[in-house]
Amino acid sequence: MVVANYLYRPTLPLLAQVLRDGGILVYETFAAGHEQFGRPRNPTFLLAPFELAACFAPLLHVLAFEDGVVERPAPARVQRLCAVRTDSGRLDRLVLAGPCVTRV
Repeated sequence: MVVANYLYRPTLPLLAQVLRDGGILVYETFAAGHEQFGRPRNPTFLLAPFELAACFAPLLHVLAFEDGVVERPAPARVQRLCAVRTDSGRLDRLVLAGPCVTRV
């Protein structure tokens, strides 16, 4: 599942629930500090520091998280997360193969 440039907090836990075992979530949206670059400026639509990681870490296995400024395609303050749904007993069998996550 991929979510980009969208934030509606009530649905965040639901995203983790609808993933099947082995399902991957890739999420990127604007974060606090983005106001200096443009819209959105409303705090309702901007993530607090580390909010994305804090939301999904208890629900999914977080593979990668970033919180910072990007220059392309346009300057923006964003948070990015890549996470997989799996039970902790299967984590030792996750294999990172290039840009994908697979199970063996």
